[in-house]
Amino acid sequence: MHVVRPLRVEYCGEWYTVEAGSTFTIGRESDLTIDDNPYLHRTFLTLSSEFGLWWLSNVGQLLAATVSDATGSVQSWVAPGAKLPLVFKTVHVMFSAGATTYDFTVHAEEDFYNTSLTAAPADGGTTILPVTLTTSQRLLIVALAEHVLSQPSAGRATVPSSAEAAARLGWSMTTFNRKLDNVCEKLDKIGVDGLRGGRGRLAVNRRARLVEYAVATRLVSAEDLELLDGAGAGGGGGAAGDA
Repeated sequence: MHVVRPLRVEYCGEWYTVEAGSTFTIGRESDLTIDDNPYLHRTFLTLSSEFGLWWLSNVGQLLAATVSDATGSVQSWVAPGAKLPLVFKTVHVMFSAGATTYDFTVHAEEDFYNTSLTAAPADGGTTILPVTLTTSQRLLIVALAEHVLSQPSAGRATVPSSAEAAARLGWSMTTFNRKLDNVCEKLDKIGVDGLRGGRGRLAVNRRARLVEYAVATRLVSAEDLELLDGAGAGGGGGAAGDA
């Protein structure tokens, strides 16, 4: 019979050990207390062992979490009521509550699957699997993810409002919203959940979801922050046709 070994969870420089046979809770008032954010469930996620595996379960009612492996080449969106087996040695978990995005890392002593990057950046754009970003789309995502990417370790960061991100880039709100629509539509077409709006399904959290996906899949990284140094000079948000 396979022996389930303990997990270690890292959040804001602190480490927690999770033993098999117990349930480890994560939320506003849990074994891992993330924050006193009123938008965060008292218990949002749990870690537990079952069938010889560790599982991450979303026991909340409103929030979802983005989960990825260490390379960013495997990513999943864990909606309320869903559970996911943790089959990699290192797993990154990101989620947003209100205007704040949180992330923590789960470390296991062994993995069931190994992953490797299958695509590399190409000149003139960023390519991760089937996604290619234009220069302005990449700038938009980096502006939204700036605080998350600037963190030295897993923890918490705010996602700027559209107005704040537009001002950071020197773009008008019309330009920013058009480009945000374009990049969300592009990712939605390849199956990324949580980016579509519509009647009865307002995408009020799509900026946070976009940040979660882009950071989790390494679509953008801390190295891209230097792109913001030259932002705002043109004021128009990119060349004509650069959606």
